[in-house]
Amino acid sequence: MESLFSLNTKASQPFAERMRPKDISQYIGQTHILAEGKPLSRMIANDTLSNIILWGPPGTGKTSLAHIVAEHTQKNFIRFSAVEHGVADLRKIVAFAKNELELKQKQSVVFVDELHRLNKSQQDAFLPHMEKGTFILIGATTENPSFAVNNALLSRSHVFLLQKLNDEELTTLYQKAKMILHRECSPEALKILLQYADGDARKLLSTYEFASQNTQDTLINQKDLLNILQDSSLSYDKSGEEHYNTISAFIKSMRASDPDATAYYLSRMLDGGEDPRFIARRLVVFASEDIGLADPHALTMAMSSMQAAEKIGMPEIRIVLSHVAIHFAHLPKDRRTYNAINKAQEEVMLTRALGVPLHLRHTKIPSDSIKKTDNNLPGEVKSTCFFERK
Repeated sequence: MESLFSLNTKASQPFAERMRPKDISQYIGQTHILAEGKPLSRMIANDTLSNIILWGPPGTGKTSLAHIVAEHTQKNFIRFSAVEHGVADLRKIVAFAKNELELKQKQSVVFVDELHRLNKSQQDAFLPHMEKGTFILIGATTENPSFAVNNALLSRSHVFLLQKLNDEELTTLYQKAKMILHRECSPEALKILLQYADGDARKLLSTYEFASQNTQDTLINQKDLLNILQDSSLSYDKSGEEHYNTISAFIKSMRASDPDATAYYLSRMLDGGEDPRFIARRLVVFASEDIGLADPHALTMAMSSMQAAEKIGMPEIRIVLSHVAIHFAHLPKDRRTYNAINKAQEEVMLTRALGVPLHLRHTKIPSDSIKKTDNNLPGEVKSTCFFERK
């Protein structure tokens, strides 16, 4: 039960773990939800904590915030790992929480780390206990809850979006860490450290600790840090949130007719190991969805890029993809065919299977005995315009 109901406080903990804030006054960042008068701040101050989901990139303080909230509201804090624990552990948690509630009138907070890693049935197992008030759930996820969390659990929780720490906040964290490790970064090294951390407090602390342990001098200079980071690569999780953010930026850059941003986000994806065939498929969709009738040949060009992606590997395929993507960024856009099929599908969903006009049916009735009409739509929707004429 030790692993479920207490935090490890041994000196062997990673430096980032030892640097966790103990109370809200030590917490850095997320002022948009923690500043006075903000929703989560009011919850904590008024002790009206309810089920919440903390959604944000790695290293933004989700675990620290959950622990601080539980401490501030004087509730038991129980950590449940989606990776390490299962349903049997949940039963132990429920028994403990019920006992605490009945005998001590003390509520428990169950912190589910990496909530998105639980499958549907595992997430469902929490629902009855949340509804009965056996415990309060605080879930943490790096994935969009709209896709990663069950609707039933999502509807019973408040979602708070945590943002990457800005450079000023990361610098404050570095200054606190410096008081413990007694190693200083030169201004140039600090700039690189902040850039590498990219808003991730854990990454900043881990990198700073490693640099401190592997430099002879008390001053960490630019060369020292670059040597340590030489094997590091850009953050790009092909199955995670950053994947969707980057492909979205790529598509929207082409849509905005911005060839520079198009080339940049294409490079980000390729550098992160994205499958060129996936990018080519997105170009095919873009050709019809966004360019459409403005240039019907765009679809042919996109299909050619997809064939090329099947036959040509990296690094040469990057040239083909860049050629097509930047060409698409320059082309005029016309979404009317895309909008037409969407409107038509919405109408079909509402009216279902309306009768096909007689003159369009496959029938043995002589055509000269069927009344002709210029309108080919069913009578109920005959005045509806799905495709916008110019």
